[in-house]
Amino acid sequence: MHEQRQRADALRNADKIIRAAIAVLRESGPEVSLDEIARHAGIGIATVYRRFGDRDGVIRAAFQTYFAEEVEPLVLATSGATDAGRALAEALSGTVDTLVTHHGLLKAARESGAFTVDIAERFIGPLGIVLDRAQRHGQVRADLVVRDLAAILVMVLATVHPSDPGHDDSRRYLALLLSGLRPSADELPPPSAHRLRPGGAPAQGPPWPA
Repeated sequence: MHEQRQRADALRNADKIIRAAIAVLRESGPEVSLDEIARHAGIGIATVYRRFGDRDGVIRAAFQTYFAEEVEPLVLATSGATDAGRALAEALSGTVDTLVTHHGLLKAARESGAFTVDIAERFIGPLGIVLDRAQRHGQVRADLVVRDLAAILVMVLATVHPSDPGHDDSRRYLALLLSGLRPSADELPPPSAHRLRPGGAPAQGPPWPA
């Protein structure tokens, strides 16, 4: 019983730290310190280090939580759509819309290696079903794979910057890249067979521990 209570306390503390990181990054921007996150969470800094290792570990956990709660529902909502091509575009647009509003978390996630094509691919994997339907209906290129959609997200979100509060750039470049999904007789070159682990080391297979 004591061990179960300790485990439950550890999970609660981890969740407090993650929620604090998301909130503080929104309020204070990407340069927020680990001490500030710990203060906001009401958790001792030693507990933060013990649970997450370092600031990058906190950022990675915060970004993955945000992605799971805000982006995955958008992706899963497309599964029953009658117009697969439109659902695909709306899922990507919705993902960009929610992430551009959280510039602090987004920038910190890029700097910590928490937001890469490989990680985006993991979270939007369910779009593969919709992509397959759109391809069968001739709405998008036949040679697209889910990783291409993940790369579109990463490329578009790389254009987000504080001096563009209306997010005009991200809307423009998303529209440009979505236009490249249309059916074409031109074949795409094959993608790389390699994936990147956090920190940049190449690897085969899943890029991130489950």
